[in-house]
Amino acid sequence: MADTDLPPRLSRLAFHGPLSGARADRMAHRLAERLAGTGPGTDPGTDPGCSTGTGPGSVLDIGCGWGELMLRVLERAPGATGVGIDLRADDLARGRDSAAARGLADRVTFERESARGTGRGPADLVLCLGAGQALADDGAADPAAAALRELRRLVAPGGRVLFGEGFWQRTPMPAELAEMWPDASAGEYHSLAELVDTAVGAGFRPVWTETANDDEWEEFESGYQCDAEEWLAAQGDHPGAAETRERLDRHRSSWLRGYRGVLGLAYLTLAPVV
Repeated sequence: MADTDLPPRLSRLAFHGPLSGARADRMAHRLAERLAGTGPGTDPGTDPGCSTGTGPGSVLDIGCGWGELMLRVLERAPGATGVGIDLRADDLARGRDSAAARGLADRVTFERESARGTGRGPADLVLCLGAGQALADDGAADPAAAALRELRRLVAPGGRVLFGEGFWQRTPMPAELAEMWPDASAGEYHSLAELVDTAVGAGFRPVWTETANDDEWEEFESGYQCDAEEWLAAQGDHPGAAETRERLDRHRSSWLRGYRGVLGLAYLTLAPVV
């Protein structure tokens, strides 16, 4: 089938992950405030992720896709500028269009480039949502740890990192692993506690820890498939739709029989240790 006959891509999703608009707005508000309260003698009852001020001066979004969370931060931090990097041209174009529609085109750029060894930092705020693999070298023994070490390099002193990363909510059963992606293994992800410990070991303090809930996962998984499912339903038994049908059925089975209720997504707001 010609490209023009293919289904639209991810038009039902605001975020390329299990993240609700309400949670994203809370995150954006918190991250856009001046990050303070990290110096010696600070009142330990003061939340360093929630103090007020003028906001971060620079935002770097790793594996940004269309950069929706970065744009929400920039809307709340009028003095800030942002850079999003990703390899997918159509997502970057969607981000540029969204920035222009919101009057942010002069404060944000979307660049098609790899994040491996990037020299884009240091930035006051670094976002990496479900894109840790973009920072870790192939074959890294602990990809999350490798990504966190890179994020520590990329964040400016006194800045913040928002790291979105998968974790096992419980140890997956062999039958569940068999339904997931190829070569899925129980050692592929940490538990939530282990993931936070890994962030601490990389030179951070976890100032805010939250995880995607069931509603967010269901909205993401349904929205991820919806465009293509509706397109497929309209195709009937058209032979050119066989590849799309196989892909959708495989992904749905992977979710419902494999990682649903097993794989979690943590959003860790991290402060670099001086």
